[in-house]
Amino acid sequence: MSREAAEHALRARADERDRISDDLLDLESHTTYRLLKGAALRGATERRWAGAQQSLAVLWSLHDAYRAVLREAERVRGERGRMGAERLARLTELLSGPSVVLRAATQPVERRSLLPQADERLTLDAAVSRMDAAFQEVTSALNDIDAVWNAVLPRLDAAEADLRRIRELEGELGEQAGVDAREPARLRTAVVQDPLGAAVAQDLDRLAKLLADTRAELELAVTVRAEYARRRENLTAALDDVRSAESEARLAHGAVVVKIALPPQALPRGRADALAAGLQVLDVSAEPWVRRARRLSALEDEIRTAAEQARTTAKALYGLVGRRDELRGRLGAFQMTAARKGLAEDPDAVRLYERARTLLWTAPCDLTRAAAAVEDYRRALHGDTRRPG
Repeated sequence: MSREAAEHALRARADERDRISDDLLDLESHTTYRLLKGAALRGATERRWAGAQQSLAVLWSLHDAYRAVLREAERVRGERGRMGAERLARLTELLSGPSVVLRAATQPVERRSLLPQADERLTLDAAVSRMDAAFQEVTSALNDIDAVWNAVLPRLDAAEADLRRIRELEGELGEQAGVDAREPARLRTAVVQDPLGAAVAQDLDRLAKLLADTRAELELAVTVRAEYARRRENLTAALDDVRSAESEARLAHGAVVVKIALPPQALPRGRADALAAGLQVLDVSAEPWVRRARRLSALEDEIRTAAEQARTTAKALYGLVGRRDELRGRLGAFQMTAARKGLAEDPDAVRLYERARTLLWTAPCDLTRAAAAVEDYRRALHGDTRRPG
C-alpha cells in the first residue's frame, strides 16, 4: 500500500469509526432498548433478547478491538520523521491485514475445554461486517418487540381509560357493572414481559369491546336517569300520536273495506295500549338504570315504529282505492282503443270488457281478479292470446 493510499484508507476508516460510534450511541438511547435492559422478560421474548444480547456483547468486543487498531494506526501515522518502508508496512498491516483480535469468549464451565481457546483475527472489513450482522440482529429484535408494544400498549391504555371511566360512572349511579378490573392488568403484564409470545389479540379485542359497550351503557344510563322525566313526557305525547295514527288506519279500513275486498289480516291491530302498559311498568321498575335505559330506548323505538306502521297502513289502504280507480281508467282507455280498431262490437272483446267492468264496479271490488280481467282485455285487443308467465 502506498503512503497516499494508506493515508486515504486511514481517513476513510476514521469516518467509518465515527459513524459506527454514532449508531451504537443511538442504539443505547433507543427507548425500547433501555426498557429491555432492565425488564423481567420471559418466554419467546426472553430467548430472543438473550440471543440479541450475546450478539451485542460480540459487537462491543469487536468495536473495542476495531477502535484499538485504528488508534494504533493513527499513532504509527503520527510518529515524527519521514514514513519509511517499515512504518508503511506496519500501517498497511494494520489497515488491510488481520489486525483485529477477537478474544475467545469465556464459556460456561460445562462447555469449557482444558485446551487453550484460540482468539480470532479479522481484517477491519471483516470486523465491520461482523459488527453489522450483530447490530442487525439486535435491531431486528428491537423492531419486532417495538411493533407489538406500539400496536398493543396504546389499546391497553385506552381499555384502562375505559375502565376508569366505568368506575366513575358506577359511583355516580350507585350500581355495579360487574367488569373484572384484573383483566387489563393481566394482559399488560403478559405483553410487557413477553410481547413476542403473548397471544393477547383475541383477548384484547374481547376486552376492548366489553369495556366500550359497558361504558356506553353506563353513560346512557346516566343520561336516561337525568332525562327520564322529559323523555317520559315525550313518550306520552308520542303515544297520543300512535293512537291518532292507529285511529286513522281503522277509519281507512272502514272506508276501504266497503269498496275493496280485503283479507281478515288487513284489519289494523292497535299497539298503543300495550306500549302504554310497557311505559307504566318502566315507571315503577326497580331494575338498575342500565337495564331501564335499554328498555326506555327500545320503547321509544317501538312507539316510533308503531306510529310509522299505522300511517303506512292507512296510506296503503287508501292506495287500494286509487288502484281500483286506475284500473277503471285503463279499462276506459282500452275501450276507446277497441273502437279505433273496429273491435267495439267483437263478441270476445265485449265479453272481456263486461267481465272487467263488472269486477271493477262491484263493491267490494276484488282487485286481483279485476286487474287480471283488464289485462285479458288488453291482450285481446292487441291479438296477444298468451297468458302471462
